[in-house]
Amino acid sequence: MPAASFSERWGNRLGVGFMRLLARLPLSWVRGLGWVMGQVLHAAASRRRRIARTNWALCFPQDSTIERHRAVRRHFVAFAQAWLDRSWLWEGSEATVRARLKVVGATHELHGDKPVLMLAPHFVGMDAGGTALALLEPRPYSCIYLSQINEDVDQWIRTGRLRFGTVRLIEKQQGLRTVVQSIRSGEALYLLPDMDLGPEESIFVPFFGVPTATVPTLPRLARLGGAKVVPVVTRLTSRGYEVEVLPAWPGYPGPDAVEDTAQMNRRIEGMIKRIPEQYYWVHKRFKTRPPGEPSLYGSD
Repeated sequence: MPAASFSERWGNRLGVGFMRLLARLPLSWVRGLGWVMGQVLHAAASRRRRIARTNWALCFPQDSTIERHRAVRRHFVAFAQAWLDRSWLWEGSEATVRARLKVVGATHELHGDKPVLMLAPHFVGMDAGGTALALLEPRPYSCIYLSQINEDVDQWIRTGRLRFGTVRLIEKQQGLRTVVQSIRSGEALYLLPDMDLGPEESIFVPFFGVPTATVPTLPRLARLGGAKVVPVVTRLTSRGYEVEVLPAWPGYPGPDAVEDTAQMNRRIEGMIKRIPEQYYWVHKRFKTRPPGEPSLYGSD
């Protein structure tokens, strides 16, 4: 990890200090600042705005241009609010965090020590979901962690994600064997497999009707770890976050990894349709194309 310059280190420390200060404010103030920040990002981050609009048009082609633009603006606000919420999630008092998080649904799926693989799609509240589970549904947890380039930011994120409960961060370079051992040992794995990670290990299956490079990690790990798959959806609300644990998928995985991966995408689509603005639309989900197909993002 490259060393940061003196000015970068001080900038990072000021940023962390700002988040610690923000943690002391009422939630309505944090969310209000997030609304302003979201509007500014929507106006200034033109490339990410175009990517989000392209994603939305591909997934919701029935929406008009005006509807699409309004939805993407709401997404930027939710994205900014969720980022600033990490202030109180990672720096606020435990009483504050408990008061603002709620876990509902099929929580019995997490009880005991049988292997569990939690499917957590990339909603803006993904870190709040991990914190809520570790704090309110005690059991050993693990998640795959990709180190940040910036050392100070990396340390802040690591400390935040390890703050409550029993959580292990598995470095991505530790490989598949370590992840499988974690699942078999009884650590519930919090997995976010819905990103475009390139063509090397991906297969093309539909996502909102578009052939999409998707890693078959979920069925592979479920099979190797002998784990049931339990979806988790984190919803940003006016009072904080609601984390819904859905029933385990019966008969999953099946004998066909391609069909299992396609089924995962179909189920994620259903989750997204419930709170579409809160999905992570600024990522190039359709960047990798089948051979011979042009980019869906133009020059972006």
